[in-house]
Amino acid sequence: MKIEANKVVSLSYELTVDGDVIETVKADKPMQFIFGTGYLLPKFESHIEGKSVGDAFEFTLAAADAYGEESADAFVELPKHLFEVDGKIEDGLLTVGNVLPMADASGNRMNGTVSELRDNAVVMDFNHPLAGAELHFKGAVVEVRDASDEELANGLFGERASSCSSGCGGCSGCGE
Repeated sequence: MKIEANKVVSLSYELTVDGDVIETVKADKPMQFIFGTGYLLPKFESHIEGKSVGDAFEFTLAAADAYGEESADAFVELPKHLFEVDGKIEDGLLTVGNVLPMADASGNRMNGTVSELRDNAVVMDFNHPLAGAELHFKGAVVEVRDASDEELANGLFGERASSCSSGCGGCSGCGE
């Protein structure tokens, strides 16, 4: 069976950025998704489409085809008082490099990274952690099968029935 729309696909892979391995997914606990439903980056899917169980793959995605270039517009200065709970800021919370769960004015959840601390403000970086990065994938197809009607309606892990509104494709920690 070949990878095409509405097939459940299981992959093992290694993701490297600038020669450093940043993620490894083993065949005994593969990444699973329904092909063609927007779970993965479109260019990633185009590189594995038509492959079958046992087929290997290796490709590189330019930043523009992955999470985009880093955007200056994604850096936002916020008043420090927004981080207070009962008039106090938790010790260690506002440390450069900390990733904090936040929400926009519409209630959409997102992660922001503390980029800079100023006297009365915090500069948050809302770029994706891999923005600007070239991603190199090397792996293999572990399984390909037809998705059930229930999986097509609700998502492979029930993510379409979830109350999550982050747009991340599911709420397993919104780790993106």
